[in-house]
Amino acid sequence: MSTSPLQLYVHIPFCVHKCHYCDFNSHVRNMIPWEDYGNAVVHEMSHWAVRPPFRGRKLTSLFIGGGTPSLAPPALIEAIITNAARHYTLTPGIEITLEANPGTVDAERFAAYRAAGVNRLSIGVQSFNAGELGWLERIHDGAQAVRAFEIARKAGFTNINLDLIYGLPSQELSAWMDSLEQAIGLGPEHMSCYQLTVEPHTLLATRHAKNPYPLPDDELALQFMWRTRERLAEAGFEAYEISNFARPGHYSRHNDGYWLYRDYVGIGAGASGKWDTDSGGACRYTNTRSPETYIRQGMEDGIAVGADEVLERRGAAAEAVWLGLRRRDGVSRPWFAGRFGEDVLAMFGPVLEKWTQSEAIEVDGAWLRLSKMGLIQADSIAADLF
Repeated sequence: MSTSPLQLYVHIPFCVHKCHYCDFNSHVRNMIPWEDYGNAVVHEMSHWAVRPPFRGRKLTSLFIGGGTPSLAPPALIEAIITNAARHYTLTPGIEITLEANPGTVDAERFAAYRAAGVNRLSIGVQSFNAGELGWLERIHDGAQAVRAFEIARKAGFTNINLDLIYGLPSQELSAWMDSLEQAIGLGPEHMSCYQLTVEPHTLLATRHAKNPYPLPDDELALQFMWRTRERLAEAGFEAYEISNFARPGHYSRHNDGYWLYRDYVGIGAGASGKWDTDSGGACRYTNTRSPETYIRQGMEDGIAVGADEVLERRGAAAEAVWLGLRRRDGVSRPWFAGRFGEDVLAMFGPVLEKWTQSEAIEVDGAWLRLSKMGLIQADSIAADLF
């Protein structure tokens, strides 16, 4: 059994509105069954806590994502944290994150979430521009986003992330920089800046297929990315991952754990979990996506797995390299050799040699990392690994 750091993810799948670009497991309900959902979550947490891959492990982070977790009654969030502490040893100073919508109703609960034990908020601002927020189908405006941040500070949150999206149809670089400047001006500890992606099976994908949106070409997309990185560096943020930026000491421990290929427990409808196997591979499961099916199975069986898979050693290693290369530090060669029993350059030979010779990947004695040129070729490198 692994003794490496363990992470816990709890999914709250409910939303007031399903944004057309969203591919997360989110559902709109007139009446949200909070009590039943909370009971199912507690049952499932009890189930996984005694299973050999996770039993007796220490938790370094707890992330409550969605959906829109800030719709949830504070009592449910408190129950999640209380039960996590009951089943696992929480490391001192554990990071407990809640994703939040900037809407006024959600912000009114921030103080109660802080009292329940949440110590990090991730607020889905996406933009401060009224037209862009309308196109994104967000239910807040820029003023509400600012107000939500102020309320979070007053509630005692000293670790706040803001999510922003760039590369919208016909968006000019200056418009994006205006939103970025407003976000920087609020003084968050962390920022996640993503380029809009037309994900399969979303309403946006359906609309885009019928009548394509004027999305930025490759050259403009690169301008968005480079200018974002430059401006955030000027403002004191470290680009510790391709799309994530933090002030010193404020990396997202939970998300960084994914990129470091650590084990995690997934609780809730559509949530996923993963653990290392003794053979060098990995096991992964994903829960059923329907909240109603999840509630029924969770209450009856304490488990609601919809799909699972076992990765052999090489498949797990490819996944670890792909995730690790997203980090600024890259992949630790000593860690990789210890985890998979072979040096990363030896295991992936010709695949990585192609990219090291082109200087897309930099190699030194202890690390394998993307160069500046490699950042824009990350997807192609990942495709070669698999």
